[in-house]
Amino acid sequence: MAEAEAINIDLEIIVHGAQGRSKPELRLWLRMLSTTKLISQEIRRRLRTEFGATLPQFDLMAQLYREKDGLRLGELSKRTMVTNGNVTGLVERLEADGYVRRVTPDGDRRVTVAKLTDVGTTLFATMAAAHESWLQDMMADADPRMISALWSEIGAVKTSASNHLSGSAYE
Repeated sequence: MAEAEAINIDLEIIVHGAQGRSKPELRLWLRMLSTTKLISQEIRRRLRTEFGATLPQFDLMAQLYREKDGLRLGELSKRTMVTNGNVTGLVERLEADGYVRRVTPDGDRRVTVAKLTDVGTTLFATMAAAHESWLQDMMADADPRMISALWSEIGAVKTSASNHLSGSAYE
């Protein structure tokens, strides 16, 4: 893990070099990006190793776990930021594994709703607990007060960025 961290830190230095010291917005963006990449790669590895699952499968199951009545595939696509075609493939795979079922409410074949099965619900609860534990482990060396402060401060950065988007508003 230290090697991966060194690679990310080196990428930050390589990208902005000595001149980056005068570009705090660029440095912050690169630090947030490299940190997100570092954590995401480890979460992906652990999901694959411990559960034979992908991060998109985990994300899709998380959405369904929150919605006991299930979600239309189009809504799943929006919430997971995955194309409709990829959502269909994810749902088909999870259905084949017995974790998701598709239903057509009121017999309307134009509408497909995905729901977690009981087995899927149990599996996701186990995966979510592991996910939380992994994040706690990866952030164990960071002071909890600092984590809380960063959460708030990065929220201000997010708000500023969303206030300056071109086109449609941030969702």
